[in-house]
Amino acid sequence: MTENISKILFLDIETVPAYPSFEKAPETYQNLWKKKAVYLKKEDESDAEIYGRAGIYAEFGKIVCVSSGVIHYEHGQRHLRIKSFYGDDEKKLLLEFAEMLDKHFFHDDSRLCAHNGKEFDFPYLCRRMLVNNIEIPKVLNLRGKKPWEVQHIDTMELWKFGDYKNFTSLETLAYLFGIPSPKEDIDGSMVKVVYWQEKNIERIVKYCQNDVKTLTNLYLKMTSQDVISEENVSYV
Repeated sequence: MTENISKILFLDIETVPAYPSFEKAPETYQNLWKKKAVYLKKEDESDAEIYGRAGIYAEFGKIVCVSSGVIHYEHGQRHLRIKSFYGDDEKKLLLEFAEMLDKHFFHDDSRLCAHNGKEFDFPYLCRRMLVNNIEIPKVLNLRGKKPWEVQHIDTMELWKFGDYKNFTSLETLAYLFGIPSPKEDIDGSMVKVVYWQEKNIERIVKYCQNDVKTLTNLYLKMTSQDVISEENVSYV
């Protein structure tokens, strides 16, 4: 394999609705969500009842954690170093993440990897950076790039093999490849409650970091490489 794996940044993001509940959102925001909800809800559902889904839309949600991992070598062994950017201040965490990308992942061969990243993580990051008036880092920005110039890796796309009818979760692929499940404590559907009601951001960070560990080992498995053991994972 010729790809320099140390030039790949593995990442995952966690998002929540912008407000604790539909009722606590500003009136204009509520009216806009109602228009969006028309296409999302069932006949017996109210706009407030489906507000829990608002976090998956960059127009109605915000990012509360970005966890990233990079592979490096120590004494001839591969290690995974994970760093998380998180908190209530979305602009602050996105600025710090963007600065890290600009500092360490600005080369033409730098790449980003996420599961379903092309449909979710990458565009969500770009949209929220624009909203927060943050310049999109070179490695993340697709503007003006031809398809073959895009330096993004999506493990779900790798699994599809051109089949665009299928969605396969990271948890399912982890099970299939014999990798420990990232859903040890919570899953994505619980992040809103853990953030807005429990106010336990550390729990969300741990969940996000577990996703990055699983994502990294899934990519290694899918490219016929050895996984990284837990004792070779560190946090900064």
